[in-house]
Amino acid sequence: MESASVAVGHGAEHEHEHHGPPPANQSSRVEAQFLGMLLFIISEVMLFGAFFTAYFFIRVVANDTWPAPGTHLPKLVAGVNTAILVSSSFTIHWALESARRGNRAGMRAGLLTTFMLGVTFLSVQINEYVHIGFAPHDNAQGTIFYGLTGLHGAHVFVGLTLLSFATIRAFRGHFTATEHRGVEVPGIYWHFVDVMWIIVYSTIYVL
Repeated sequence: MESASVAVGHGAEHEHEHHGPPPANQSSRVEAQFLGMLLFIISEVMLFGAFFTAYFFIRVVANDTWPAPGTHLPKLVAGVNTAILVSSSFTIHWALESARRGNRAGMRAGLLTTFMLGVTFLSVQINEYVHIGFAPHDNAQGTIFYGLTGLHGAHVFVGLTLLSFATIRAFRGHFTATEHRGVEVPGIYWHFVDVMWIIVYSTIYVL
């Protein structure tokens, strides 16, 4: 009987043994989603840096006129569009703070407002392309202009996709005061998009 009990106990121990590779080591300081977004943003900064290198080569090394002779950049329209996008940083911050306080109505309103401001920004930018009067292949300045602003526009589109998911989830009641990572991570990306546009606007339209 004793040997049978030992055998049963030994079998039970085997049932609880871990099979397969050991669990991945996780840092207690930085969550995986947050770290992944930061690393992604760092890679995107390097991507934008390559385009800015071409821009400064044209303006500083080659000393070419900016914008190209015979072309005009709509600074006023771009300035208004900049104000629209900067405003969306405040609304996404409002959404996140509302989520942290458990204010679902404020979170939903903040996310929806941010999404609408982003759509407005992208619509104005597309309309600018339609009426600007030059194409990417007309000159090097045009290539760089469309390259930088188009690259940023693509990031706005990605941000809008993330915001749409977060907004849908918010209206379905998925987020709470203690679990709102689905709002925070898109918010970090959206702040990056806003800051990057300020840099693009300052160099392309203002300088």
